[in-house]
Amino acid sequence: MADAPSLSLSFPHPDVALLAFDTPGKGANVLSRATLAELAGQLDVLERHSGLAGVVVCSRKPGVFIAGADLREFAAAGNPTREEVVALAAGGRKLFARLSRLPCVTVAAIDGACLGGGAELAMWCDRRLMTTNPKCQFGLPEVKLGMFPGWGGTVRLPRLVGLGNAVELICGGESIDGKSALAMGLASDVVPSERLEEAALALVRAEQQSQAYLQDRQRWQQPLAVSETELAFLAATAAAYIQGQTKGHYPAPLAALDLMVSSAMLDAEEAGERESAGFAELFGTPVNRALINVFFLQDRNKKDPGVAGEVRPRSVQRVGIIGAGIMGSGIAAAVIKRETPAVVFDVSPAALANGVAKALEEAAYDRSLRGPDPQRLVKLVPRLQAAAREADVAAADLVIEAVVENPQVKQELFARLEPLLGEDAVLASNTSAISISRLAAGLKRPDRFCGLHFFNPVRRMPLVEVIRGVHTSDQTVATAVAFAKALGKSPIVVRDGPGFLVNRLLFPYMNEALELVLEGAPLDTVDRAATEFGMPMGPITLFDVVGLDTALYAGRVMHEAFPDRVVQSPLLAALVERGRLGQKSGAGFFSYARRKDRGEPDPQVAELIETLRRDRREIPPQELQDRLFLPMLLEATRVLAEELVRDARDVDLGLIYGIGFPPFRGGLLFWADTLGPAGILQRLAPYQHLGERFQPTPLLTETARSGGRFYP
Repeated sequence: MADAPSLSLSFPHPDVALLAFDTPGKGANVLSRATLAELAGQLDVLERHSGLAGVVVCSRKPGVFIAGADLREFAAAGNPTREEVVALAAGGRKLFARLSRLPCVTVAAIDGACLGGGAELAMWCDRRLMTTNPKCQFGLPEVKLGMFPGWGGTVRLPRLVGLGNAVELICGGESIDGKSALAMGLASDVVPSERLEEAALALVRAEQQSQAYLQDRQRWQQPLAVSETELAFLAATAAAYIQGQTKGHYPAPLAALDLMVSSAMLDAEEAGERESAGFAELFGTPVNRALINVFFLQDRNKKDPGVAGEVRPRSVQRVGIIGAGIMGSGIAAAVIKRETPAVVFDVSPAALANGVAKALEEAAYDRSLRGPDPQRLVKLVPRLQAAAREADVAAADLVIEAVVENPQVKQELFARLEPLLGEDAVLASNTSAISISRLAAGLKRPDRFCGLHFFNPVRRMPLVEVIRGVHTSDQTVATAVAFAKALGKSPIVVRDGPGFLVNRLLFPYMNEALELVLEGAPLDTVDRAATEFGMPMGPITLFDVVGLDTALYAGRVMHEAFPDRVVQSPLLAALVERGRLGQKSGAGFFSYARRKDRGEPDPQVAELIETLRRDRREIPPQELQDRLFLPMLLEATRVLAEELVRDARDVDLGLIYGIGFPPFRGGLLFWADTLGPAGILQRLAPYQHLGERFQPTPLLTETARSGGRFYP
């Protein structure tokens, strides 16, 4: 039996065609080879149809127009030749261009996500209508995959909205709503969803009368009306901004800028040929492959229920939060932002009042206003209750503890809370280090207890670690995963263990940074080695951001768990003893006396390092990077061997989202696979005299012996 079609062609009026996308069995429309072939066939029909006034292109899927090309087909393409990639790009562009040559006006009626190849298809239509639906977004995110639009996007967009707007949209890769699209001339109008088809028909009739689209068709085929001086200024300013944002790690935005500037004075046909050639230079590069892997990591996480088999999560209609500090208020803001009622308790009335105020302000924050939206604030106030007693959280379906990191305090709290909660309620701890199984020891229903570790700041950090204790049930895990996803977070299920996943893998990196300092590496040199690798900040700066006292406590926990490979640094202890706790105290490894957000070298720290230094050698840049990242990788192989996570891909997404591991490397284990296990063993060889933390693990050795990979 033939597969169900992805497109349907109907005629709501004798002279108006409706071309509707609806990819069977998918939540979103994607442009696969089969769908593109169907589109070619439908265009054949339309080109032969006489007397058409207009063609309206739309989607039958709620909240989605077209999500873009089928990236799984891209990934499965293997290693195509340059000529094959050029042909792929040119073929798509020429197919979409047929929309702009039909003997009638073409209108893209967009009610939902219109991204990538879907946005390019919409741009080849004569007109675009968008809706007020919040899900209605137009974007060209290809640079986030290490590419740029290859089906005419770099040709068509500058001619529709001007080169400056096109550079911003294509090189930034961010989406815009209908209001912004209308303001820049990309959309003809923005209407409510229920009026979209009616508005599209009205637009067809208006264009049938005015024939204005025919003049636009001619204009959009010509070179851009821009002087060489304007081009040079735009190229210089945009390149400087892009370089500052990407630090040279992401080549696609600069390549897209160069392409659009160099082809601005060409006609559309010549510009399209240049686009296809340039697209082939980026397709299949290491950065492109790495970023596509990150896309698949994200896609897999969205679909992963956190447990095997069919397990129905409990419904969470009300959330209780104990502790109104930074983490508690951040979690409360995330909950009410999604319009789920929350109740917060804190033993300190002042902390409670402050935490509730912060949660409301954060949940109602509007970027365009640079502050809370008053109307949104009024709507959210009834959803957040300040509790006078612990017992006031008893009606919640999920209660999250976010109090001080002290196991005795937490266990005493759980002993009071558990008898108050409903039979089906889930109790969770936001602990970042304490064993979940240990915390559950005194509970009568340990199967309904888990860790729910949010990262700070909650509003910005997408990762949530769902920690599974010895007795935690599948349903509790599934409930915690579903809840985190409902908040727009990316949960990863981790078995209980010291440091859980992210902190366990982060600590070898942080630990080694201090060892390098005591061997002679300057603080800023260690940080620069990490940022040149692609980390958002260096490990020394990260110590100051996290807090040196927090790091010292975590280090002791990790040393107790893994004394053979975790070194307790005398430097960290000495700084904490002197009251230098990082940014929060105004001084850590760096001084923050002049700027709270940016540290400066401090002679007192330099003197202290001199008293503790074990060596004074100059350490080569490659050794610095090897020493920072190879211990992290070795720890990841131990995590896999212990089955701390269910899949290697959880490690990679966890580190990208949790510590900012560079996406252009695809993830820690993806990066390891690009080096190859044998290559990793070679890089480890010079450092094995440093002890267990640089010794090859059994999993690494076996993977190298068998010629295998870490990825499935």
